Amino acid sequence: MKIDAEITFRKLEIFMAFMEKGNIARTADALGISGVSVHRALHTLEEGVRCPLFVHKGRNLVPLPSAVTLLEHSKEAVALMERGIEETRQTAGVGQGRLRIGTLYSLTLETVPRLIMGMKIRRPELELDLTMGSNDLLLNMLEDGVLDAILISVSEIELDPGLETLPLFQDDIFLAAPASYPLDTSKFADLRDFHDQKFVSLAEGFATYNGFQEAFHIAGFEPEIVTRVNDIFSMLSLVQAGVGLSLMPGRMKKVYENSIQLLKLSEPYQMKQQIAIVFARNRELDPNLLALAAEGRMYARTFADTPNAPL
Repeated sequence: MKIDAEITFRKLEIFMAFMEKGNIARTADALGISGVSVHRALHTLEEGVRCPLFVHKGRNLVPLPSAVTLLEHSKEAVALMERGIEETRQTAGVGQGRLRIGTLYSLTLETVPRLIMGMKIRRPELELDLTMGSNDLLLNMLEDGVLDAILISVSEIELDPGLETLPLFQDDIFLAAPASYPLDTSKFADLRDFHDQKFVSLAEGFATYNGFQEAFHIAGFEPEIVTRVNDIFSMLSLVQAGVGLSLMPGRMKKVYENSIQLLKLSEPYQMKQQIAIVFARNRELDPNLLALAAEGRMYARTFADTPNAPL
């Protein structure tokens, strides 16, 4: 290699600071490192260049003309690399003025608005693009680089090791019935008691769909599903209209508390969804994702006293 391994951008930055400050102590103070680190960087840089850069005069290092020449090229090289890194990050969509977030439909009632409001306070210049879809769809879009972060249920999926997960809250699943349905609310719902009822369900790929299938598998029968839909609001509208019963996450109860009855499932069928923010681990230092993660942690703390009951 034409450039020795001892020559690094970090050492060039220390060298440039030394040439500006004039001595090791002031350079160390300016960079927040030890004088020993400054001296070692200058010494190994000199070895990498393979020619003398300094001469000792007493306890001081005095730059030679060769150091002045290296300084000129170092400034150009570091400035060029800074521009290159910035353009590379722009191409990757990292740290720019837009953040592409994917979310489950059900999280648009409370969770997403809270996070967006917090993000706008932290980074008012940031544009937020919102995409809604199923668990599977959003995960595929994240892995393809179409989205920067997603809010999904991670309870029943095995995530790629390259993905970072920030838990927000856990949510219980309930039996949902129209307000007019003669539901016995004095006890938990045993799904076997509803084997002759019609049901509506989310389509395959949605978080609640997997729990729906597992619950009825435990109950030992295949429910009569009238229709499958592609968003939770359509599903609950059908429940409201009396088309059928369904299973529904507790986070939806505020909106439908006057038109839909909710009954907790009995012990064999009880399940929880772990809602989390998911993003690529190699982007964890992206300023926009750092801001989203900070808001996510603040939001998660609101459930410290009632972890299973979303606001």
